[in-house]
Amino acid sequence: MNAISRIAFTIWCPCYMAIYRPTSVSVHTLKRPAPGPVSLTVFLLPTHQPLHPSHVCHPIQTEEHFLAMNDRHRLPGEFIKQSKNGYATLRLSGQDGQSSYPVYGLGTSVQGHVDVHRTEGVTSVEVQIEGILKLEQVAGGGTTTYKLCWCKNILWVKDRLRDLPCPNSSRFTLSLPTTFSDGEKTFPLPPSYEAHLSGLPGFRAYIHYALTAQVVKPDDVPNMVKSAFLRKDDWAIATPVLYRPRSRPPAAIPPPLVTHPHYGLTETIKWKAAASTILANGCGQGIIVKLHLPTPRIFCVQQPIPFYISFHASSVSLAAFRPLAPFTCPSVWKMQITRILLMRQTSVDICNAFMLGTKSDMWTVDCIGEAAFKHIGEGSDWLAYSGEVFIADHITLGGFRAGGLSVRDCLVLTVNPTDLIVSPFKEMRMVVPIQFTTDRWIEDGPGLTLYGPGLEIASGELDFPHELPYQ
Repeated sequence: MNAISRIAFTIWCPCYMAIYRPTSVSVHTLKRPAPGPVSLTVFLLPTHQPLHPSHVCHPIQTEEHFLAMNDRHRLPGEFIKQSKNGYATLRLSGQDGQSSYPVYGLGTSVQGHVDVHRTEGVTSVEVQIEGILKLEQVAGGGTTTYKLCWCKNILWVKDRLRDLPCPNSSRFTLSLPTTFSDGEKTFPLPPSYEAHLSGLPGFRAYIHYALTAQVVKPDDVPNMVKSAFLRKDDWAIATPVLYRPRSRPPAAIPPPLVTHPHYGLTETIKWKAAASTILANGCGQGIIVKLHLPTPRIFCVQQPIPFYISFHASSVSLAAFRPLAPFTCPSVWKMQITRILLMRQTSVDICNAFMLGTKSDMWTVDCIGEAAFKHIGEGSDWLAYSGEVFIADHITLGGFRAGGLSVRDCLVLTVNPTDLIVSPFKEMRMVVPIQFTTDRWIEDGPGLTLYGPGLEIASGELDFPHELPYQ
């Protein structure tokens, strides 16, 4: 699914009208409605329950559960890479032998061997792992680099007194930290990630981890006659490392909601409703709309997001709303007026400064999923649908925050009439923050969120202030 490269939102005072103004759109075309008041609701998540410092979601677990969950997924194979001259080999255990890069999770140790096939003249064998977060502003000249981790292990050094030869194989273990600090705050160690915003100004952001094994051998040939085939890096072995913390929802998807002929969906504590109002375009009555999502709003990225949506008003208002209601036929989905989009915001704050009273950070918003609807019932004063939000296949990670980089996800419910002048209802937009995990919920598995802030911590931050201002 293609992404919206950039979305700017214009606020018209004093009516506070927010309008999508995309620079390039594909797959899902966002229409530009005529100017008019917009009903906008942004829901923040509850802050009533504190979190364990290691950002564990309910039920709270100890750090041993973190490490055990990742250790259980260690593979029996090896990742193997040789040096350019073929005289040294790096072997990493617990990997998929067919993978292009080694993969590690939260708190796991990097274990392996460095094999030296020609030991004559070797003076030391070293291995190190390093992680960096780099934020670059295109055409702005600003660059910020954070060192996420750095760990070095000297496996062998030549003893000049004993003059023992270098061993043919040296075993090593490097430990990855679980957190890092940018000098002001401490964050969970972020996953490998890349993002960019094209254009001027723009940005590039990436989180890279790399493992390097170095076999040190003094030069046997004077520098004046050194050949390009006798470089020191011929003995070095470097490989990117993918850091992928695993996580699991704290609870299963609850049982489905049922409808009642008099008042619609029967609400339960396992399905939390976010409510807003679709204002009438005149003197008519507005419509109350409720979006029901499982509690808590934490979902596996491999599964569609289930939801229910209900509309409540008088029979006259519901009859007028019918042409704007969700379409259930796949052939007309592109003509939807009522839509639920899954949006991901990646924002970069390089300078952490204010310019003319405005934050100087930049962001890009991508559409990474959309909902399909199914009509499940109606009454004299209510109309209800169920559905699922299908997530793009390339999305494998949830949101997180690290230094000046943040990745946040939300569901955006919109009602965008094609012609606001003749439409009986005004435009409406409602934003509901959610969070993703990497793995599915299982009955005997710990409910953990291994990276990114928990929902309680993020409740005051996942409001998408740039794109969706408060009304």
